Amino acid sequence: MLTPQIADKGVTKHILRAFDLHASRRLGQNFLISPGVVRAVVEAAEIENGDRVLEIGPGIGTLTQGLLEAGAEVTAVELDKKLPAVLAETLRGYEHLKVVQGDILKTDIPALMGDQPFKVAANLPYYITTPILLSLLEQSLPITHIVTMVQKEVAERMTARPGGKDYGALSVAVQYHTEPEIVLDVPPSCFFPAPEVDSAVIACTVRQTPAVAVQDEKLFFRVVKASFGQRRKTLSNALKPLGFSKAQIEDALLGAGIDSTRRGETLSLEEFAAIANKLMN
Repeated sequence: MLTPQIADKGVTKHILRAFDLHASRRLGQNFLISPGVVRAVVEAAEIENGDRVLEIGPGIGTLTQGLLEAGAEVTAVELDKKLPAVLAETLRGYEHLKVVQGDILKTDIPALMGDQPFKVAANLPYYITTPILLSLLEQSLPITHIVTMVQKEVAERMTARPGGKDYGALSVAVQYHTEPEIVLDVPPSCFFPAPEVDSAVIACTVRQTPAVAVQDEKLFFRVVKASFGQRRKTLSNALKPLGFSKAQIEDALLGAGIDSTRRGETLSLEEFAAIANKLMN
């Protein structure tokens, strides 16, 4: 069985003391102290010997160690300038590790990872989860799996179905590009210091082709964004900012077989695609 040692609470505290480290609120740092959760992430990512993994925010190497022990070749991007030197010590002896200090949102991922398939694993800072996920999905990278620790509320939004209060633009974007599944709920006690919210591990299997066929992907997501922009508005009013005439919008909705008095949160991905495609005609 995979036995990641850094994930032990005592080991984590020892490392933090040894390097005089403190969790940064500004960077949203909470150190994972659960070997079981590390195993769950590695298993959800279906890590096999030789798999290439991009890890975002390795911290002191807790999840990194689990990935390396499972045989992955890990490229880890860490924002905190102090931590690459720490990782050089905590993960000393592991050969298949490359640590890059930088902001993942400013990193040239194609240059870093090349054009061969890879997986993404991360314990994401909650304040920047959504921008990172959307950036990964929008770049058309050769990613096969994205397995991340996120705030439970965000995981529920990512997997939400039409009609629910959690369903929104993030739900549509994630489900358009991937098949998401919550694989584990994670209580605050699995972190040091303990956050004030529950977390979840979510596994997203990247689709080879998007969930729905659209003629213009940018227009599709503009329709989605506008539809959720003001939830109380009916579609005929919510879509006005797109720049189409009222008649064009009404014709598109009619052609898609969608009642113009409906609201965005009731639409399926197929219905959003139908509207966007009709607007192209």
